[in-house]
Amino acid sequence: MFCLLLALPVAAENIPGDPKVKNPDPLEGLNRVTHRFNDVTDRVLLKPVAKGYKKVVPDQVQFRVGRFFANLDEISNATNNALQGKFTYGVTSLGRFALNSTIGLGGLFDPAVGFGLPAHAEDFGQTFRVWGIPMGPYLVIPFLGPSTVTDALGRPFDSRLGPLRGYHPVNHRNVLYGVNLVDGRASILSAESMVFGDRYLFYRDAYLQRREFLANDGQVQDGFDDF
Repeated sequence: MFCLLLALPVAAENIPGDPKVKNPDPLEGLNRVTHRFNDVTDRVLLKPVAKGYKKVVPDQVQFRVGRFFANLDEISNATNNALQGKFTYGVTSLGRFALNSTIGLGGLFDPAVGFGLPAHAEDFGQTFRVWGIPMGPYLVIPFLGPSTVTDALGRPFDSRLGPLRGYHPVNHRNVLYGVNLVDGRASILSAESMVFGDRYLFYRDAYLQRREFLANDGQVQDGFDDF
């Protein structure tokens, strides 16, 4: 819902709506209803809060907040890299978590990059694709936004790997979840100017192309391979 994904180039045969492929959005009627609900909820509730957050909180603080939550994702990154057979990347993700959680003051800084440990983000949706499970139909989830059936199935596994899951007391944990949500929404406010035409189609096509790009580790055809 709140994640604006930029469309990336993909092979023509993977473009949603291409008559040569199966319809990626057989649930479009239901998805459009959910999309409208999410859009209204965002405009009424989350977007105003995100705007206030962006106006009040200094850019550098917002950047560090984003770093903190990105560091927590390294556990999921390590697990999914290992499950995909990318064991070197899995070890790298664990190393990043260890260094950034200590020397990097809980992930506020990223000294791991200086040690030659770049980020390799992965999730269970991507892992399922590597295992040969199809992406599945496009699906808009209430409050969460764009997804696919396969990505939706992976979400519970990703959430279980989050370190915050075991953080107590619960009300403190929920505050952190809320901060993460608002910070993430604030980070994409400026990107909204890129949305054009039918907002539903824009979000759908951008999401599907982005996920295809990630599932293939950024390797896409340019349409000229046969020449």
